[in-house]
Amino acid sequence: MAASTVPLDSHNATLLNELEVGDMVEFPRWLYSHWGVYIGEGRIVHLSGGNESSDAIDKGSCFTICGKYFDKAWVKVDNFLEVAHDCKAKKNNGKDRKCRPRQAHEMVRIALDMVGEIGYNALWNNCEHFAAFIRYGEKWSEQVDTALVWTVGLGAVAACGLLAQSLTQDKGENKDAKK
Repeated sequence: MAASTVPLDSHNATLLNELEVGDMVEFPRWLYSHWGVYIGEGRIVHLSGGNESSDAIDKGSCFTICGKYFDKAWVKVDNFLEVAHDCKAKKNNGKDRKCRPRQAHEMVRIALDMVGEIGYNALWNNCEHFAAFIRYGEKWSEQVDTALVWTVGLGAVAACGLLAQSLTQDKGENKDAKK
């Protein structure tokens, strides 16, 4: 084992020992976070782009968030430490502040009933939506909410810039017309 992964491995092993059935787990990646729900015995249920019949987990690939063909993914039960791979996983039940969690046994039952192929949509049905649905019965992705706010905000700034440019040009044309 490489020396640089020991603290990370130790962190994830410690977290695994602290997790309770039904906890949402966030796996921060480079540009996004992958999400799952801990179901006990070192297992995590999550929405994965990996092949349904494959035991391999597509670590770090964009397919782990958007499905192999961008429209489908699989609900899988995998080993927590394998899903964590080379990221610093964290328990994140932050949505508890707005949503009431289901009972742990209900979460496990629902999650296991969903194992297999499922539709995928980055905006409406991604891994965070899936994990929130298992825990709360409600699909919700704060990553998508944040991205949409940034997109709308940047669009508004761009529209204001274009409007200001247009008004400036109109004033210049009006001055020229008066001469």
